[in-house]
Amino acid sequence: MALKKFIIEREIPKVGTLDREQLRGAAAKSNGVLRELGPDIQWLESHVTDDKIFCIYLATDEGMIRRHAEMSGFPASKITEVRKMIDPTTERPD
Repeated sequence: MALKKFIIEREIPKVGTLDREQLRGAAAKSNGVLRELGPDIQWLESHVTDDKIFCIYLATDEGMIRRHAEMSGFPASKITEVRKMIDPTTERPD
């Protein structure tokens, strides 16, 4: 099954104050769960703000995202499937 792109909003109070080692530990925990879940889910990147993390994942479906959240202990406050992407080059003709 093809992987779809999702944006996950994780509400985590004061997450923006975590230091490098704490973020490294969180990444290690997430990566461990991803290894358990297999190729049906992939973490691309995350953006940390004061009280939220916005994560970009590829997954077969929303259920896989929820399973990762449950197993890792990281909340998935909101999950949104990306339908299309645009960037500065979108204005160019084909």
